[in-house]
Amino acid sequence: MTRLGALLSALVAVFMATSGMAHEIRPAYLDMRETRRDEFAVVWKVPAQRDMRLGLYASLPKPCVEKAEPVRSIDGGAYLERWTVACAGGLKGGEITIDGLRSTMTEALVRIEYESGDTEVVRLMPDAPSFVTAGAQTSLDVAQAYFLLGVDHILSGLDHLLFVLALMLLIREPWMLVKTITAFTIAHSITLAGALLGYFSLPQKPVEATIALSIAFVASELVRMKPGERRLSEGYPWVVAFAFGLLHGFGFAGALKEIGLPQFDVPLSLLTFNLGVEAGQMIFVAAALVVLKAAGALGAIKPAPARQFGAYMIGTAAMLWLVSRIAGLAA
Repeated sequence: MTRLGALLSALVAVFMATSGMAHEIRPAYLDMRETRRDEFAVVWKVPAQRDMRLGLYASLPKPCVEKAEPVRSIDGGAYLERWTVACAGGLKGGEITIDGLRSTMTEALVRIEYESGDTEVVRLMPDAPSFVTAGAQTSLDVAQAYFLLGVDHILSGLDHLLFVLALMLLIREPWMLVKTITAFTIAHSITLAGALLGYFSLPQKPVEATIALSIAFVASELVRMKPGERRLSEGYPWVVAFAFGLLHGFGFAGALKEIGLPQFDVPLSLLTFNLGVEAGQMIFVAAALVVLKAAGALGAIKPAPARQFGAYMIGTAAMLWLVSRIAGLAA
């Protein structure tokens, strides 16, 4: 096997080994809204599958006392708790901790809306599971939280990355690669914006299954490539990228909605989350190009056994996702 074949084998094996994790590393979400002075309506949302949930628990500042037992429910892929707390002296200066976060691979987003209209958005990580409330934030701080959330989402969205990798293997000219990635970006930005603004929507589970099918399609195009024969997907890969990019945008929108962001945060979260997605995507493309060039593959990726082997590996990973997601439609 050539160096390229070995490289593709190792790279795609990582995707296949984690195939069940695509889009499963979702953030927990804590929303606190001050309904009257020093009183907050709380919504705590934790990723879940069927009747199993992540062992994450929101620990509020000591002065906060529950006014009633939390109302618990399972909604799709999330476990929900809703309750009201009274925080004597207010919330500012109190410490909020997400217990159990240190032992996970996920993160938590905390959003606090005060009666004054000020908001505070904080992204908590396994190595930093707590923070002290400031009482307000600048728009730049809020934007940064959503931007980093977008970067993390695309870099942990293995199905989207595998689709981009397949496109990179399909394209021979650098300029065509630029046009194709741009088309993919424009397309998923359109549907991401439209879905979050309420203009149109699609059921999330069928969307995720079709995204897996889109990866399998590009892999099949790679397998069918022949010397001297230029398929439509090779001549106009940007058309393929744009068409499937529209579908992938619905996947991004579903992920952002799953976090539970309030509708009035949509303009800011939409812009900065999308910018984060694009930044993460460019990081992946740049890293992949560097690795391929280091392996002596850049400019020499042609219809060859190594490339075909990579296509079969990508297609296999995609079909594993497809079967798993079709099975999930009946769950």
